[in-house]
Amino acid sequence: MGAYTLPDLPYDYSALERAMSAEILELHHSKHHQAYVNGANSTLEQLAEARDKDQLGGLVGLQKTLAFNLSGHVLHSLFWQNLSPEGGDRPEGPLADALTEHFGSFEAFRKQLTTATVGVQGSGWGILSWEPLGRRLIIEQVYDHHGNVGQGTTPLLAFDAWEHAYYLQYKNVRPDYVTRLWDVVNWQDVSARYAATQG
Repeated sequence: MGAYTLPDLPYDYSALERAMSAEILELHHSKHHQAYVNGANSTLEQLAEARDKDQLGGLVGLQKTLAFNLSGHVLHSLFWQNLSPEGGDRPEGPLADALTEHFGSFEAFRKQLTTATVGVQGSGWGILSWEPLGRRLIIEQVYDHHGNVGQGTTPLLAFDAWEHAYYLQYKNVRPDYVTRLWDVVNWQDVSARYAATQG
């Protein structure tokens, strides 16, 4: 089994200046995301050692730490792919049709995801997800990094609402940051993720 590694970004640190500065993007990727990768790998080592020594008294704490770090790694990996210097505007094709079907219009979807992201209490994410049981698109708020596992959803578009994602540039004005994220959404990536849920 291989260790988790920090994925390379598909663009330069300065590529998303319309929404976030190069300084913030570099810190976010190379420091914060790297910390989740390191935390997941370290926790897996601690879990293996606990199993080998048959000392599972700290298992609950280790499982929670693994969930936090691994979810942080997974959601950030998705977040980087969801963004593009050529992004923005709105999707076309099946995803556009599905957004209209499930939210009434693209504008209604955008308003709901924006409101959900801005309204996260503390740290977390606003996420457009596919919910397979009802076969529908839904908006979720994920607190910290822990996913809504009980809903069994597949995240398609994630907006990071942790302060480290925006505070150096936008201070405490999270709505301005979220508004600018729409300018760099990679709809090709989101559409491909949606298509995969339908196949």
